[in-house]
Amino acid sequence: MERTLSIIKPDGVGRGLIGEVVKRLEANNIKIIAMKMLHLTKAQAQGFYAVHKERPFFSSLTDFMTSGPVVVMVLEGEGVIAKYRELMGATNYKEAAEGTIRRDFATDIEKNVVHGSDSPESADFEINYYFNSFEIIG
Repeated sequence: MERTLSIIKPDGVGRGLIGEVVKRLEANNIKIIAMKMLHLTKAQAQGFYAVHKERPFFSSLTDFMTSGPVVVMVLEGEGVIAKYRELMGATNYKEAAEGTIRRDFATDIEKNVVHGSDSPESADFEINYYFNSFEIIG
């Protein structure tokens, strides 16, 4: 079984979309095997997004990700990385398919409600960044 990380970003949490995201995960047979709410510090956000450190959006991204609480989850299932990325929709919500989370709820390219790992390698890093083995049920 494959695993991936999901983050409901501060805009999603602040707008009361946690239940809607979880509902869509469950409706698509994606199993949640760990979940918690956090309020990231700037250092935590910078560590998580270190791969983007040289990008022009790094500062605004880490500011945004520390602007309010987030919900982090470990998801599990057959091909869950690709399945969840399809459910999320394109990073630019204007290019996302109808019925995807980002198309339905995002307000701009940064405030796009959710994050998901893009590969098995990033999923491994991202899951271990937020969760220890005792917190994952499965």
